[in-house]
Amino acid sequence: MEDASLEPIIYWSAGGVLVAGERVLLLVRAAPAEIRLPKGHIDPGESAAETALREVEEESGYGHLEIVRDLGSQEVHFVLAGRPVHRHERYFLLRPAGGVPTMVSPPESQFTPAWVGWAEAEEQLTFEAEKEWLRRARQAWEREQAGLP
Repeated sequence: MEDASLEPIIYWSAGGVLVAGERVLLLVRAAPAEIRLPKGHIDPGESAAETALREVEEESGYGHLEIVRDLGSQEVHFVLAGRPVHRHERYFLLRPAGGVPTMVSPPESQFTPAWVGWAEAEEQLTFEAEKEWLRRARQAWEREQAGLP
């Protein structure tokens, strides 16, 4: 339950939907049990695009990535430990620069990377906000593959 007397936590984050061929990268976390897209807080002096590339690499271990398209932004509101949270999210469609995913470091210990098809990804993601990012990414990917702006 939200305590209306508490000031909301407000922060900005950025993440990426990493696509290789027709597979999408998801992050599986055992505790709490969730399936997510990579994202994290935007650090001072860092752009949203820089954050997305950094967070995908840190959380998944995959690097040498490039941004295909900016997927836009949205605000997500939720309650955490009784306190309202307002998160400003920005996501990017990413792909491996060489076409093949390259593991450059171990993934964060809380995550296990999983490559799945588009439909399976949407079915498995835990949070509706991330399902919306996936839908946007799929539309952008299809436009990119067709050579459309």
